[in-house]
Amino acid sequence: MRRKLICLTLLGGAAVLLTRLPVDAACCYFSAVGQDVNQPAQKAFLTWDPQEQVESFTVQPKFEGNAKDFGMVVPTPSRPRLFEMPRDFFKELAVFTILRPMPLDKYKSFNRFRATGAFGGGVAADKKSKVEVLEAGVVGTLDYKIVKASEAQDLYDWLKENHYSYAGDQASLGYYIGKKWYFTVMKIDPMQQKRRPDGSYTGEVSPTRFTFASPKLIYPLRITQISVTDQTEALFYIQAPHKVDMTGNWSYQLSWPTMWRQAIGFAVPEKVTPQEKAWQGVVDSSLPDLQQRLNAENTRDGSWQPARLEWARKLNAQDMGMLDGTVKFDRQAEPAAVEQLKVLRGHLKQGQWVTKLRKVFRKGEMTQDIELVPATLAGKKDEMEYAYILPTSPP
Repeated sequence: MRRKLICLTLLGGAAVLLTRLPVDAACCYFSAVGQDVNQPAQKAFLTWDPQEQVESFTVQPKFEGNAKDFGMVVPTPSRPRLFEMPRDFFKELAVFTILRPMPLDKYKSFNRFRATGAFGGGVAADKKSKVEVLEAGVVGTLDYKIVKASEAQDLYDWLKENHYSYAGDQASLGYYIGKKWYFTVMKIDPMQQKRRPDGSYTGEVSPTRFTFASPKLIYPLRITQISVTDQTEALFYIQAPHKVDMTGNWSYQLSWPTMWRQAIGFAVPEKVTPQEKAWQGVVDSSLPDLQQRLNAENTRDGSWQPARLEWARKLNAQDMGMLDGTVKFDRQAEPAAVEQLKVLRGHLKQGQWVTKLRKVFRKGEMTQDIELVPATLAGKKDEMEYAYILPTSPP
């Protein structure tokens, strides 16, 4: 059966039609010609060990459509190891990163100031196509193959010889082949998922973690540009020894400092901590430059949006206690969801930062991959936590 390879999106939003589908920043889907597969939602959890130079990312695509079999392709900078993750992992991660209630005794007259939206087996070689199939196996409910090629044309031909018709351009494959990246192909069986009254399928793929060596914390974005009509939204949870940010004008610093500074302006002076007072000086001196960069981006593209910081905290013993139930959960959430926070045990680590970032990428921006770096402002480490609702937090 001839197949077409369709890139999909990293989303946190609602379902969309295939013809207008934004694209995923980590993977592509392939399905039989004439059989649609939509991906209304996908999330990513990244971890980073800078000393060992080991990265991992976990993805859980959600799909809707009429394809009876389909799969996805994930590029990584080195050969990955695959692990199955708990099915409710992302649901519980969202619960854990709920902002705590606003400390009402710290802020004054805040009701008037509500701001709006600021991824072991044998080795084989396909000699005809010059594509190496390095590994084949099963992770969770997914069959996978890890492949590598030295030329974009070879990989393009291999896809065709294996009955997949790549729906993109060879330059996009060449971008990653030129960097000597690997490609993981995973087969998905929708028959194991729910079937809707119209006969189509809906469900979420088992979360899968990809662990691999990498000289830096990076996430694929460039491969998806060819399938983006206008823009795509990415949601990241990143665990690292430090607070994390994107580089250049993708930084959350173009939106966060203004919101944070306004919130501090509403605070009762006696309640402002020494750390906050020190950081206020860094922010105040940086705002003119940040505003200038923000204005330049908005002039270039009126629909451009800066990245948004949604949660950031260095995990402590109290946070770990909330995962095993020995410490009371201090945010609003359903009791059943709080009970299931235990699925995060072993994955979230005490002493590590978890940073939650959201960014809407315009098609014209997607010319490179996403590099994640230690968060700084004006050359100073940004170690300000964002775990409580602020007077200026988006509703």
